[in-house]
Amino acid sequence: MEILRAEDLTKIYGTGENQVVALDHVSFSVNKGEFLAIIGPSGSGKTTLLRCINLLEIPDSGTVTLNGSSMFFQEGQKVKYSGNEIRNIRMKTGMVFQNFQLFPHKTVLENIMEGPITVLKKDRSECEKEALSLLEKVGLSDKRDAYPGQLSGGQQQRIAIARALAMKPELLLFDEPTSALDPELEVEVLNIIRRLVDEKQTIVIITHKMSFAREVADKVVFFDEGKILKEGTYTELEQSNIPRITQFLNMLN
Repeated sequence: MEILRAEDLTKIYGTGENQVVALDHVSFSVNKGEFLAIIGPSGSGKTTLLRCINLLEIPDSGTVTLNGSSMFFQEGQKVKYSGNEIRNIRMKTGMVFQNFQLFPHKTVLENIMEGPITVLKKDRSECEKEALSLLEKVGLSDKRDAYPGQLSGGQQQRIAIARALAMKPELLLFDEPTSALDPELEVEVLNIIRRLVDEKQTIVIITHKMSFAREVADKVVFFDEGKILKEGTYTELEQSNIPRITQFLNMLN
């Protein structure tokens, strides 16, 4: 069953000589329970792609379909969707950012409960019960009353994952979730993601951890200059004989 389909997505910043094509007619799909890794050089448009999938950025053209709900964008035409329609698509995705983006003035427990209470309008006691269960899942039950500034980077990212899961998303998006962490803390976060993969959570991740992509990903997309150069298993990318991919993988392996 297909959870995500992106078709012909285009995103351009600037005009004239300053124009930058961040996404150049990008198409791919993700099935339920699948783990897709997006790799490629910095500045190639990977983050823009994730932000267009969950409509934090609006594509200039193309189609985003999440579990049967489609949004069509046409170049040169005003966005025809209401804020509520866009929010409904966003609510189907959870996004974990590089820099955590926790609310510094709220406790760990409050951070996890915030979305379900304010967006999903769920009962507070039910939200607290689910938040405590998620804290146990990410191994931080003892930090429920702590504030983000009192936590390590790895702990903050684990809380960010719990917060995303609290919204019960159909698709989880990770934008280089370990890039701001030292190697020891990185392992903590990657182990949480491995468990989510084992539980068949549908995930799209941008990562520079090639060993992780090789071991865990069902599919890997190589992204460069706003385009998908190759999609397949990690082994298929290694054996593709596409010079740009070979150069990139040799540099990181």
